[in-house]
Amino acid sequence: MESPARQNRGGIRIGIDTGGTFTDVVALDVAGGRVVTTKTPSTPADPAEGFMAGVHKVLGLLGATGSDITAVSHGTTVATNQLLEDRIGDLGFITTEGFEFLLEIARQSVPDGYGNSYFWVKPPRIVPVHRVRTVGGRLDHTGAELRPFDETGAVAVARWFRDQRIDTLGVCFLHSYANPEHELRMRDVLRREHPAAVISLSCEVLREYREYERSVTTLVDAAVKPTMMRYIARIAERLGGPPFYVMKSNGGVLSAEEVVHQPITTVLSGPAAGALGAALVARTAGRDSVITLDGGGTSTDVAVVLDGEPTLTTEGSIGRFPSKIPMIDIVTVGAGGGSIAWTSPEGTLKVGPRSAGADPGPLCYGRGGGDVTVTDAHVFLGRVPPHLLGGEISLDAEAARAGIEALAATLDLTPERAATGILEISAWNQANAIRQITVKRGLDVRDYPMVAFGGSGPLLVCRLMDILGLPTVIVPENPGNLSAFGLLTVDVKNDYVQTYVARDTELDPAAVAGVLADLERQATVALDREGFDATVHRLVRSADLRYYGQAFEVRVSAPEGPIDADFRAEVVRRFQDEHERLYGYCYRDDPRHPVEWVNLRVSGIGPIKRPELTELPWPVGAASTRPAFRRVFFEDELSEVWDDSGWQECSVHQREELRRGDLVAGPAVIEEFGSTLPVHPGFAATVDAYGNLIVARFSAGTNGEITAEEGQR
Repeated sequence: MESPARQNRGGIRIGIDTGGTFTDVVALDVAGGRVVTTKTPSTPADPAEGFMAGVHKVLGLLGATGSDITAVSHGTTVATNQLLEDRIGDLGFITTEGFEFLLEIARQSVPDGYGNSYFWVKPPRIVPVHRVRTVGGRLDHTGAELRPFDETGAVAVARWFRDQRIDTLGVCFLHSYANPEHELRMRDVLRREHPAAVISLSCEVLREYREYERSVTTLVDAAVKPTMMRYIARIAERLGGPPFYVMKSNGGVLSAEEVVHQPITTVLSGPAAGALGAALVARTAGRDSVITLDGGGTSTDVAVVLDGEPTLTTEGSIGRFPSKIPMIDIVTVGAGGGSIAWTSPEGTLKVGPRSAGADPGPLCYGRGGGDVTVTDAHVFLGRVPPHLLGGEISLDAEAARAGIEALAATLDLTPERAATGILEISAWNQANAIRQITVKRGLDVRDYPMVAFGGSGPLLVCRLMDILGLPTVIVPENPGNLSAFGLLTVDVKNDYVQTYVARDTELDPAAVAGVLADLERQATVALDREGFDATVHRLVRSADLRYYGQAFEVRVSAPEGPIDADFRAEVVRRFQDEHERLYGYCYRDDPRHPVEWVNLRVSGIGPIKRPELTELPWPVGAASTRPAFRRVFFEDELSEVWDDSGWQECSVHQREELRRGDLVAGPAVIEEFGSTLPVHPGFAATVDAYGNLIVARFSAGTNGEITAEEGQR
């Protein structure tokens, strides 16, 4: 495969995001700047099939061939879905002698507070105890050897796993973050005695202290590695020659050859690309800090962009498994277009998290689905047209109607009230996810515009504005393909970390300089291997600090330059400022609460050429087209009218026919190839200079003109 730096040359770059229902594709003609978008149905049985169908489709639209491709970037949910579905397989764990019950002890972490502790038990171990083996040898927290590595015991362990035909193994020895020697020797033994084994070492996956989190993160990496290796190999073989990258959870991409060695870094691949694409759209539109909402067929992903960059975390989880890898801070809720409406044993209406997916899909897909979904409710209420993808997929509106009516009968509701109830529950599910990513992080949701994208993302934005008090919503062009577009905006990025615990007053600048120099060396080697010239390398430092006695840290950026007293003071100042921003207080210049350094980090970044968003010209002359009309139901929340009085003839606009400065006042519907925006009564959508739809509440002026205005607190 050619160097990833080839992305910066001419030809066609393709971004492909595989979702639960559709595979989204965006192609950029680097030389001409032309961007083409399309979608194709996902193929859950073999995601690679839908991937290649998308490649062929977009090449056809461009009149190009495979030889014109210079790079393909991919956002995938393969690893995520495996973990969410708890498909772990026969996984083995090798750890330090005397620590075989590390996974059993785990953490005392009670979800939803201690009020529910009487009803909570720890989740099942990722590896049962009978598949855990230990090896003698011991290091202390500095990496010094207390007892030598037991080579004979290691050989016996390797042979036991070989004889049991357990071929996927995670290795985590005590304090290997400080000294990887024992783990590396264990890998040598496994390669010699059990060559069929797929191995993950904690010193390569996560070089941080906290043995439980490091062990589980390593085991998760091992669990998804065989699946990802097969999947990436199938796609690379079908693609042929073009460079192939995979999106990582940290907001960067990595070549396929490298990512198979660290597959856990892809677990939030698709949502991360969407957040980055939304950040670019918002920044171009003059909004540096926004909430992002990515609504798909199976779920909705929300994130926060502050000062132009999505926020990061190392305290994430996938399903029931904690994963301390750097990832964009994303909250996911099972509230997508395919989320199924159902009734509880008590007879109340529920929506999600179970989804109809792509196959069989909602009732209106006509593929044998038997459950009412959110999409069926939109179709019944007239808010979605009777087709998808510009007419490529016809929808069975009568099937949706029959399903809604049957569900309404069981609930003793009118069909309109049942359908609007489904959408109301879905909107509140999304609103609660947004509160988790804002209010629980100390942010006031009313301070931030929202970027809504994904196939189902724009459908509920007016209701979310009412529920949350959002000032405005930005719906970018081709919102259904924004995650795929985001893949074309992403740099190559690798993260490196080393635990270094020391009180600030006792910090050894020479030791810090040595650790950072080693991390920067690793980052430089990786960027060289990816084909980036040394002149374009970016090495970004950061550090995790806390007050002595605290259990968790705050990450802050660290300046470039020499590691001296000024460096130390600047990092501590940034920590104090960030601690105060997050928690409302800090102990600045208080010797009773000394600062402690915990982890040092370096990110190696290889920049790529991004697509440029250009301003639209002001229109000349009168509009040449007029909107169509369709009966659409909009409930009247203020008067709580729940009969059929909400049906009315609404204007239906095709987005590609709208021009800069156009204003569409609700009630109306704006349709396009990959998504639909219902504009509720009391709202309006305006086309801005970059083709984004800006949704806001509106008021009528004294001269009868309608003026959109951002909401006020």
